[in-house]
Amino acid sequence: MSLPYGVDVTVPSVARMYDSLLGGHDNYPSDRTAVEQLLERVPSMRELALNNRAFLRRVVHVLAAEYGIRQFIDHGSGLPTQDNVHEIAQRVDPSSRVVYIDNDPIVRTIGGVLLESDENTAVLQADMRETDAIFASEPVERLIDPEEPVAALFVSVLHCIPDSDGPAELVVRVADRLPDGSMLVVCQLVSESPQVRDFVTRFMDEQTQGHWGRVRQKKDVADFCAPLDLIEPKLVEVSAWRPGPHEVPAQLSWEWEEFGGVGFVRR
Repeated sequence: MSLPYGVDVTVPSVARMYDSLLGGHDNYPSDRTAVEQLLERVPSMRELALNNRAFLRRVVHVLAAEYGIRQFIDHGSGLPTQDNVHEIAQRVDPSSRVVYIDNDPIVRTIGGVLLESDENTAVLQADMRETDAIFASEPVERLIDPEEPVAALFVSVLHCIPDSDGPAELVVRVADRLPDGSMLVVCQLVSESPQVRDFVTRFMDEQTQGHWGRVRQKKDVADFCAPLDLIEPKLVEVSAWRPGPHEVPAQLSWEWEEFGGVGFVRR
């Protein structure tokens, strides 16, 4: 598969770094080098990524099976891997519809090829901060019924948005566009260690040439979730969010964690 025009694979991408951590193949030496350098300072990074992916699988299944959600908008979806949102939701109901949003052109290229035969799923290359443009886009207008509940996902992506671009305001904008009965999933990287926060934020900002926000604290995630009526267990480290009988936290050190929750949009 040829690369999209203008893509510089010598600059690490958050989506491709995550793909590398999950054992995927759609990444490049720059991504793998950045991952290895991060692992030297935050050795729990790979387990954190795997736990985060397991959280996504559980959340989507719960939203589809227990809350009857049939429409999903996945902000900052990253590269396709095993058990994507549409696959999980469509196992519950084959008519479930999903729009993936990512600003990485490689995500659009690979995702588009993989989803060519699935008329209920689309990949939109867009900046997740451009809420109006996203909701006016052809994939969203075609697949998302504005009269039926929607689940909007912000899974491990808000740390890519700097404070100056208003991650909390982004969550509010999206919540305001969703119909009654809709739900949001919000989680991001947090640390209570100033040294970890500063190192990872500075490292990722340098590696991605400014395409990064910052590692935050739990209180920041609580602020992001202000528009939500959180369901149990409310805000937790994600491996503790309704784990299955055979799931246990795989993270062996806790210099940082993925923290968040799920809730109904408050009216």
